[in-house]
Amino acid sequence: MTAADVVVAGGGLIGLSVAWRAAQRGLSVTVVDDAPGSGASWAAAGMLAPVSEAGYGEEALLRLCLASLERYPAFLDELAAATGVRVPLRTAGTLVVGFDDDDMRVLADLQGFHVELGLEVHRLLGRQVRRREPSLSPRVRGALHVAGDLSVDPRALHPALLAAAEGAGVRLLRSRAAGLLTEAGRARGLALADGAEVRAGTVVLALGPHSGDLAGTPAVPVRPVKGQILRLRGAAGLLDGTVRALVRGRSVYLVPQGDDGLVVGATVEERGFDATVTAGGVHDLLHDAIEVVPGVTELELAETLTRWRPGTPDNAPVLGPSGLPGLLLAAGHHRNGVLLTPLTGELLADLLVSGEVPALAAPFGGERFACR
Repeated sequence: MTAADVVVAGGGLIGLSVAWRAAQRGLSVTVVDDAPGSGASWAAAGMLAPVSEAGYGEEALLRLCLASLERYPAFLDELAAATGVRVPLRTAGTLVVGFDDDDMRVLADLQGFHVELGLEVHRLLGRQVRRREPSLSPRVRGALHVAGDLSVDPRALHPALLAAAEGAGVRLLRSRAAGLLTEAGRARGLALADGAEVRAGTVVLALGPHSGDLAGTPAVPVRPVKGQILRLRGAAGLLDGTVRALVRGRSVYLVPQGDDGLVVGATVEERGFDATVTAGGVHDLLHDAIEVVPGVTELELAETLTRWRPGTPDNAPVLGPSGLPGLLLAAGHHRNGVLLTPLTGELLADLLVSGEVPALAAPFGGERFACR
């Protein structure tokens, strides 16, 4: 049996961010994960795009995401100072493109929504769009340019964050969390699949799409939302920034990564933890990507994979108290896990130290789902 001030169930980006920030505040922290970095962060495209992702009725989530985006440059600077590893930040922005009159009306409505929220979005005509991204299809009629959107490679971010956490004294146990330990109506640690136990003053649940599955926890309204994703090689110079489009009613995005990589995603499927990569999913993603950027035809299909977004009923995360004393939640980040990594770590660490829910986290408590 080991003991710590805090034990974090989950060693993905969210769990490591919480662990790192908590350790920096002087707490002893243990992270439990049998395969850290192999979950959603391994597949994610790494879009830091609160503006182009903004949805109607999600204004509180937008504010949370904008606050985290604002922290990203300093967050990466701090990681570099702690580890010597510089994780690149791509700053070319996002183009949301349209092909026909219906698409252009959708873009006009979207721009109006952004303007109402005080967000900076610029409308571009077809010729202007292709000057910015020459590889786009000549059929593109126009686009919205979101200059403030960024992107990062999660496969580079995760090992840097793990190194920073361990450098700050975080202990990583490569074991699977099998259940929550409770005594006298309070969380007291984790039971591990190998029979060991980790006792702690506080447990933080950060198991991504598995956050609703840990034995002994209160009901946590997190479900897996399947996404099939493609990674292509040979894309050097093809795109400068992220491109998003709606092709015959299907949403597709293309995100350059590294020197010659391109991520194409992603399907949205309510199929539980089905890990199947389907012929139809790959076909649709490639077909739609080629419609937007014809040069995709010439790229190498390097990887096809499936992972699961941790979805909630309102697409927003669950942050803070669970209803069970001693158990805090950092779960349900859905499509914003990479984006919300810096802020989630900061907010949960503040809560761990002060016992007070930070104002930014207050709208995202589990009580909105009667989570108890």
